[in-house]
Amino acid sequence: MADTSATNAFVEFERVQKSYDGENLVVKDLNLSMPKGEFLTMLGPSGSGKTTCLMMLAGFETATHGDIRLDGKSINNIPPHKRGIGMVFQNYALFPHMTVAENLAFPLEVRKIGKSEREEKVKIALDRVQMGDFGGRRPAQLSGGQQQRVALARALVFEPELVLMDEPLGALDKQLRETLQFEITHLAHELGITVVYVTHDQTEALTMSDRVAVFENGRIQQLAPPDLLYEEPENSFVAQFIGENNTLEGVVTEIKGGTCLVQLDGGGLIEAKPINVTRAGERTRVSIRPERVEFNKDRMQEGAHTLKAEVLEFVYMGDIFRTRLRVAGTDNFIIKTRNAPDQVRLKPGQQIEIGWLAEDCRALDA
Repeated sequence: MADTSATNAFVEFERVQKSYDGENLVVKDLNLSMPKGEFLTMLGPSGSGKTTCLMMLAGFETATHGDIRLDGKSINNIPPHKRGIGMVFQNYALFPHMTVAENLAFPLEVRKIGKSEREEKVKIALDRVQMGDFGGRRPAQLSGGQQQRVALARALVFEPELVLMDEPLGALDKQLRETLQFEITHLAHELGITVVYVTHDQTEALTMSDRVAVFENGRIQQLAPPDLLYEEPENSFVAQFIGENNTLEGVVTEIKGGTCLVQLDGGGLIEAKPINVTRAGERTRVSIRPERVEFNKDRMQEGAHTLKAEVLEFVYMGDIFRTRLRVAGTDNFIIKTRNAPDQVRLKPGQQIEIGWLAEDCRALDA
């Protein structure tokens, strides 16, 4: 999806900055626009600025500079409860003294909605998250997963056009997290709501989002659909942060015809795709995904560049084999192979040749 022009942007950040102390910017000159109905995830390590952006959109923090617009209107000076935004947090934030149904009715009462309409909306919202039979229970009588479902229903009960979620699945176990990831995505698309989701979990970001904004040091490093982010990272930070990645350091010796030659520090000359290197003599960090590396001669594609490697460790992971190699002076080069009937299990100490296609190998900033 291309970056949306301002005309049909539903959520917009324009040159937004945020400082808590008047000196250091936690968010630096942020520009972002998203259309209605998009599921956008803000992903990044702790302190990268993603949660601050969410809090400014919710109205719990104010921007030091710049404009935040919702459906074309500036919301900088509108208090949180008047923005019509649904919120889901990691800690559920349910009222313990109220039943599940009363928790859901609360945002409707605040909006002066009559009793019979309230009851109907509460029932619909609970059914949506498979919690229709739990209206009479208190939050303490529910499991973590059930409480999170109720929190989600409460965010949706007044039919907001925008829902913000801050690490909503962080406290749940792996299996439940994965189930709820699919449920939330499915619900969002089915109801046509716009979602801004904050997480530091890359798998969650890749599986749930239409687009992902990768934050680091108060800036968006890359904003793209999940497949582009993973397969075509624009810089070393994104390549390292999203999924597992191999890097080899070296110097560009020449660039021509859409490829460049890189002399690796640990020995060997390889071809790569120049992404943010522009001239010979520049230092680069070459990035290659573990699943794009091949060692089986029969599977090796024509034109693949090969390097010698020594097997250091073989790990059986069920669906895949993960093998650690020594390549060009680095001991942390990983390859992943599918557990297929004809797949070879490598043994530590084996000397092999590995190869990949130049287009799968990206010369990034050093």
